[in-house]
Amino acid sequence: MAEVQPPLTAPVEESIGPRDLTQWHTQLGRRLVDLVGRLVGVAHQWTLLVTVLIGGIVVVGLTALSAEVYSSVTDDGELAGLDQPVLDAAVATRTPFNQTALTVFTDIGGPVGMPILASLIVAFMVWKWKSWSPLVLTLAAALGSLGMTVVGKRLIGRSRPPRELAVPPYENSPSFPSGHTLNATVIIGVLVYLWLLHLATKRARFWAGTAGVVFVGAMGLSRVYLGHHWLTDVIAGWLLGLAWLTIVVTAHRLHLTIRRRREARLPAGSPATAAPTSG
Repeated sequence: MAEVQPPLTAPVEESIGPRDLTQWHTQLGRRLVDLVGRLVGVAHQWTLLVTVLIGGIVVVGLTALSAEVYSSVTDDGELAGLDQPVLDAAVATRTPFNQTALTVFTDIGGPVGMPILASLIVAFMVWKWKSWSPLVLTLAAALGSLGMTVVGKRLIGRSRPPRELAVPPYENSPSFPSGHTLNATVIIGVLVYLWLLHLATKRARFWAGTAGVVFVGAMGLSRVYLGHHWLTDVIAGWLLGLAWLTIVVTAHRLHLTIRRRREARLPAGSPATAAPTSG
């Protein structure tokens, strides 16, 4: 009697619901896969590193460009005119309770709170899924967002809102871009992406994505409400964070795609094709 083969299942971490992350539906995406594949050759394990390094250079360049664009726009007074009215409106709606609650919340996204939160979540993911992907992706994402924050602040050197309009404890570093916002966008974004790879139902994926968007949005707006940042600092943090997050996710997809192509060329039953492994 012939042995009954178990039904095929999607390889670990290669899909979000029905969406196969190793399938590229645009010509640009397919060309990118071919280009990176030629760069790394057969060493598919270097795909993630090569793509992140190239992407990091691009994003740091974008950060520098955003600094130049910011300077030229604010010199004309067009963009800066949006900041003060928004801050004044935030000050007018403050209450003691809101100030305390949002100060506690914004501390979660700070240089102490966010690393602790991310480390706990990543440790759980590594233990639960028996995969190092959460650690590698989150570390790459965090290092990139930190680099963009440092570069942006040094290039712009923008002053924060006046202290008389801010809620203590006060911040002393330059204002542009908002580091809390940028880092929350990137780190929470990559953690949500990792969760989406393992959530089986559409409803669960929807709520995970919604929770991530609400957290990141609230983190940015809380910085304006407390008078720690101008609105344009926060908008820059969101945009730069999304740019870097896109590069990190793309790098992971390229790694998965090139790994699958390599395994498809190996003889059946070889160690590399015997069982799929986590990214």
